Amino acid sequence: MARACGLEISPNTIERICLDVGHDLMEAEQGQWKSVLTGEVPVPQVAIVEFDGGRIRTRQPGHGPGVHLSAKGWNETKNAIFVSASSSTSDVDPDPEPPACFLDPDHVAKLTEKAKIKETQAADDSLPDEQDDDESKRDRQIDPPHKPKRLLRTVLSSMKNSRQFGKQMSREAKRRRFNEASRKAFVADGLSCNWSIQETHFSDYTPILDFVHAVTYLFIASSVCYGHDETAWCTYCQWMRSTWCGKIEIVIQELREHQDRIGLPDEDASEDDPREQLRRVISYFENNHTRMCYDEYRRQGLPTTSAWIESTIKEMNYRIKGTEMFWNNPVGAEAILQIRSATLSDDDRLVRFLTRRPGQAKLRRRPAAQNQAA
Repeated sequence: MARACGLEISPNTIERICLDVGHDLMEAEQGQWKSVLTGEVPVPQVAIVEFDGGRIRTRQPGHGPGVHLSAKGWNETKNAIFVSASSSTSDVDPDPEPPACFLDPDHVAKLTEKAKIKETQAADDSLPDEQDDDESKRDRQIDPPHKPKRLLRTVLSSMKNSRQFGKQMSREAKRRRFNEASRKAFVADGLSCNWSIQETHFSDYTPILDFVHAVTYLFIASSVCYGHDETAWCTYCQWMRSTWCGKIEIVIQELREHQDRIGLPDEDASEDDPREQLRRVISYFENNHTRMCYDEYRRQGLPTTSAWIESTIKEMNYRIKGTEMFWNNPVGAEAILQIRSATLSDDDRLVRFLTRRPGQAKLRRRPAAQNQAA
């Protein structure tokens, strides 16, 4: 502000304004954005909801300057995107061969390592890696017509629990008229809380397990069964191709046979025990096999990965997960999540909200006496 407008504004003033705006944004969302997002909302050809968790680092407020970590330094955030898209349908699988990246050993190994880090929430890296931009680069390429093309994205993010955030997601989907779309998809990874939200609020959507997560589990399983030699890689490729074609039952049956061969884990088996690792992989696929009909999803012109929400979380992180960046728990953290998600929404909701907010150049705040009377 000092460089652009010649206005000297203290950090405390900026913090106060952000807290006020973040709180007002929450109220606007709960009120269905009335008087903010005006105009006709078109019914999408393809309605896509993607959900995933993120992380934000918080501190305890009221302890003076410096960082006073809250009970959990890292806290989980809930994130969802709502994408209006276009795509074509097909009577046959328009893409029967998997992408070359899933046949690259180094690439698959990196995917698996990242998935492990995310599951254990052990990474404290504050900024995305350079290769995190690969997906945004791919989005700029020309995709086949059966792959959904993003037309309009809106974003939600919060520290609320799954039950509360699920209601918020339902409100946004109704406001976007997603319930009227002829094709609808809900995409997420295999966590049970994701599918609880889907079953509660999006039961008529096609549930889709992110294919990339499935790939990482297949890679782990092949290593457990055959070590790290050529046989393991060939087995992974075979299983991955079967899964890509929607033949997950064949893969599950072969995994069960390997479990019979190496035996079931003891009750006190560690997570590194090969028997326990294989048991977890089998359980993962058995719990999600109805969400893995990837050949059918491609025929319907639906997504098979959660790349869009993963990319969105990285965009969130550029603002909320910087080096040595902490947010007051919960008010400060919730406020910045509301502001950042509104900024990333394609409908300009933050700008439209600010132009109607009391205190804007063309509007005046009500006197304090009137506020108290109200």
